[in-house]
Amino acid sequence: MDSYTTVAEAATASFEVQGSEFLGHVRPVESVAAAEDFVDEVRETYADATHNVPAYRVRTDPDADFLREYSSDDGEPSGSAGKPALSVLQGQELENVAVVVTRYYGGTNLGVGGLVRAYSQAVKDALEAAGVVERRPHERVVIGVDYDDSGTVRAIIKSEGYDIDAEYAEAVTFAVDVPVAEADAFRDRLRSATSGRANLD
Repeated sequence: MDSYTTVAEAATASFEVQGSEFLGHVRPVESVAAAEDFVDEVRETYADATHNVPAYRVRTDPDADFLREYSSDDGEPSGSAGKPALSVLQGQELENVAVVVTRYYGGTNLGVGGLVRAYSQAVKDALEAAGVVERRPHERVVIGVDYDDSGTVRAIIKSEGYDIDAEYAEAVTFAVDVPVAEADAFRDRLRSATSGRANLD
């Protein structure tokens, strides 16, 4: 997988329908665990809401075409909330994204059709607020070298344009997020430049 589409940042958008308030919350996530943490966080923050309806799509393996998809109606009529929320993510082909739609009931039943429209709209509005971007999957490469080789390694990392986390102790440790498609070539270049002295994780 060379790239995927996700949201640029976390965002919340809200509107009212016949007295019911809907808040769509969205966040980019890197794992199913992160998606579930986000869902729990929103449920905790809006514990007084009538419903907190979650949906997410997360790629569990950058090298495989396997997406974990999940949604729940959280007490709304079956198929009226979670599936419409997930359908918006599917329709925009978004990955590594989690949404939760919070509803405060306003006293008027919206019917299944009204709920489908409202939950879909809440997700669309949140996505619009967050912005959609194209990302490339990354993996973290950790490089351990002696001080003698640290300048060479830092120069290679800089030349590739990657951000560096560096730790200076008895030896030097660099942690770099590298696009998955480039990781093997990057490791080979480091090994070659240090004559195999770099420890790579």
